[in-house]
Amino acid sequence: MANTAAAPAPPDAGVPGSMGDVRRSNLALVLGRIAQAPAGSHLTRAQVAGATGLTKASVSSIVLDLLGTGILREMGLNSHGERGRPGVGLELNPARGVIGMEINVDYIAAGVTDLSGAVVLQEIRERDNRESESAPVMAALADLAAEVRKTALERGVEVLGGGLAVPGLVDAGNATVIAAPNLGWLDVELDLDRLLPNLPLGVTLFNEANAAALAELARGPADRRDFLFLSGEVGVGGGLVIRSELFTGPEGHAGEVGHIVVDPQGILCSCGGTGCLETIAGQDAIFAAAGIDAKGQPRSESMSALVAALAEGKPEALRAVEGAGRSLGVAVASTARVVNIQAVVLGGHFAVLERWLRPSLSESLAKYAPGKVFPDHITIAAVEEGGALLGAAGSVVRSLVEAPHRLQP
Repeated sequence: MANTAAAPAPPDAGVPGSMGDVRRSNLALVLGRIAQAPAGSHLTRAQVAGATGLTKASVSSIVLDLLGTGILREMGLNSHGERGRPGVGLELNPARGVIGMEINVDYIAAGVTDLSGAVVLQEIRERDNRESESAPVMAALADLAAEVRKTALERGVEVLGGGLAVPGLVDAGNATVIAAPNLGWLDVELDLDRLLPNLPLGVTLFNEANAAALAELARGPADRRDFLFLSGEVGVGGGLVIRSELFTGPEGHAGEVGHIVVDPQGILCSCGGTGCLETIAGQDAIFAAAGIDAKGQPRSESMSALVAALAEGKPEALRAVEGAGRSLGVAVASTARVVNIQAVVLGGHFAVLERWLRPSLSESLAKYAPGKVFPDHITIAAVEEGGALLGAAGSVVRSLVEAPHRLQP
C-alpha cells in the first residue's frame, strides 16, 4: 500500500507496558511491513522477521492472528531473497475493503476500495443538499452506501469500515460537523453508526479537502512529500501535506484556504467573513461572473456550459476564470509564505479549468510570492473524481494498519 505511515519501530526490552501492549505494537509492525511492500511482491514470514527484527516464531504467531482476522492472505510460494525451501508469500487480503463516502453541496458519493487501495466500485449521485437538514441527506447517503456495500460483497469484497468526508470543519471524535456553511450545517452531530451499521471498524468523519489531499498523497507521484491541495467545489477547500503527513493544526482545522481574505472590500461570504477566496473562485461565484445561470441545473451541466464558453473565447467567461485564478494566486501566495509550501495540486473545478486558470494563477504567484511556487510545480490532481471519498477510505485502511488489534475478538 503506497504512502502509508511508516510502521512503528520494533519495541525493545526496555519499553514499559503490558504484554498486551507489546503484542499490539508487534501486530502493527508486522502488518505495516507487509502493507508497505511494493505492488506485486509478497513477503514471506522469514523476510518480515528479517525486516522487523522480530523472531521468526513471533512473526509466525502474529501472521496467524492476522490471517484469522482476514486482513492478510497467503499467496503461493516466494523463492526470492531466501535460502533453502521457498516460503509462503503474504499480502493484504483483496477480499476485505473499506467504504469511502462524501456529502457535498450538490451530490453524494460512495465507493469501496480493497485494503491495497484498488477501487472496487464507486458511484456519484447528484443531489441538492444546500440548506437541507442533515437527516434526509444522511438517509439518502445510507441508501447509496448500502447499495454499494452490497455490490462490493457480490464482487467478493467484505467491507470492514468506512470514512465520510464533508465540506466543512469537523470534530471527528464527536462525529460533529462544526460548520459547513455551504450546506447550512452548524454544530450538527451525525449518527454515523446508522449510516452503515455493523461495520467492525465503524465510520470516521473527515474534512473533504483533507481527505482529498490524502488521496493525492497516496495516488500521486511518490517523490512529492510537501504540497498544498486545492479542492474546488461550490466552496474552496485546502489540504496541507508536509513531509508526507497531513497537517491539520492543533484543532484539526488548518488549511482553510477558501476563507483567506483576497478582497477586503469584497462581498459577504457564507462563513460570515468578507472578501474570502470562495466568493471569487468558488463554483457559484465563477458561474455568476461568467453569466451562467446555474440555479436548478446539475453541476455537470453548468460546468460543461462554462467550459464550452471558455473554448469559444467568450469574454465574460474568460474574465471570470481569469479573476478566479488571480485571487487563487493571492491566497496561495499567502499560504506559501506562512508554511513554506512550494508545490500546488489543483483538484475539483480548478483541475477542469486549469487550461484557462493557469496563466492568471501563475502571474499572480509571480507577483505576490516571487520564487516560491514555480509554474511547473502547479499540477492537476491524480484523482479526477471521488478524491475525497478515496482519501477517507484510505485513511481508514491506514488506521487499521496502525492498529490491527481493533479487528481481533
